[in-house]
Amino acid sequence: MLKNLKMNNVGPAPVMELEFGDRLNLLTGDNGLGKSFLLDIAWWALTRKWPAQVNGKLTAGKKALPSGPGEASIAFSVGTATGDQYVSRFDRLDQAWTGRPGRPANPGLVLYAMADGSFAVWDPARNYWRTGKDGDVQERLPAYVFSPGEVWNGLHSRDHRPLCNGLVMDWSGWQKENGQTFKYLCGALRVLSPSESKPIIPGELTRISLDDARDIPTLRMPYGQDVPVLHASAGMRRIIALAYVLTWTWDEHLKASRLLDAPPTDQVIFLIDEIESHLHPRWQRRIIRSVLNVMNALRESASVQLIGTTHSPLVLASVEPLFDEHTDAWFDLDLEPHDNGAPWVMLRKRPFVRRGDAAMWLTSDAFDLGSARSLEAENVLNEATSALTDEDFDTERARQLDVQLRAVLSDTDPFWMRWRYVSEKKGWLP
Repeated sequence: MLKNLKMNNVGPAPVMELEFGDRLNLLTGDNGLGKSFLLDIAWWALTRKWPAQVNGKLTAGKKALPSGPGEASIAFSVGTATGDQYVSRFDRLDQAWTGRPGRPANPGLVLYAMADGSFAVWDPARNYWRTGKDGDVQERLPAYVFSPGEVWNGLHSRDHRPLCNGLVMDWSGWQKENGQTFKYLCGALRVLSPSESKPIIPGELTRISLDDARDIPTLRMPYGQDVPVLHASAGMRRIIALAYVLTWTWDEHLKASRLLDAPPTDQVIFLIDEIESHLHPRWQRRIIRSVLNVMNALRESASVQLIGTTHSPLVLASVEPLFDEHTDAWFDLDLEPHDNGAPWVMLRKRPFVRRGDAAMWLTSDAFDLGSARSLEAENVLNEATSALTDEDFDTERARQLDVQLRAVLSDTDPFWMRWRYVSEKKGWLP
């Protein structure tokens, strides 16, 4: 498992340091403060390759560069028996990160789900550097990195060798064989479903075009129809892509382990950007628990570490029953004024305080909103709150506020009742 990361002169802050929990790690913060960047760094630390370095089709996952003049470094450690610390420094002449030679420590399987639908996979049985008499030789692929289209239609090497058939062809082939791999896929889909009453179930294979000879997998919808996966909603497509990539990775890992005469791994690290992306609130309440449990559908003894970013207060509320301070961590990025007055990014590991519901999370340090209401309602309420304690508040303005409050508050809102009582007592309202 990834134990820690420390960056100097890399990214949006002069120094950023994270001590990860062994199981669940959540990152929050406003857009543009570095959440996705931190996942890229985590992937690189675990695999020693940047996603876009492996697949040039990606628009994200680019190599990190120093943020200013001077030395830039990335230090990290992976949960090995020796607990070794790795330090890489940026060589400006070579424009490369240099440091300790040798193969990466074995973190088990590493899956990175990017927000745009790209995926990256690192498998110790297939992507480890080979050790020869002259040292480490990078003869194997450093990772399997899929653009969004390649997840569905297949991945090829730079010399056009097929590396993966893609979701459409693999799923249909597995379903026709009805063997163990299809059972793995069905198990992953079941665990990742939005609810127990609405499981994701494969339907019958179908054709969708006279010009497409492929048998297309379908999803059996709650209303009884089989919908081709290519026509599924954005939320469904993201979840079934995650289930497929995990199933494909595990199936290929088992085959490679047999060829190496080595036991399959017992651990997996999920890096997931915007884990709630495209998902209905009902699904957001289950997704963290589902991802933590999905590997057990493939291997019961598996140990999972999840490092994910989120903008969802419902996701944070949903983890309250399962958050354990001994195995889990919450990190928050904020833009704050520096001593010289200029804004800078601060990364903090915050104590996880249970707040009871999603609305309370909106006004927490995770999102920093003044209220869980609309912006218009918040502005009116702020003025109305001040008016209640102002003995000389203008009567005409108070009546205008009353009209505005009627437009943004429900009849049973506690503030509305208080406003009406004080307004009548002060004679603002007839």
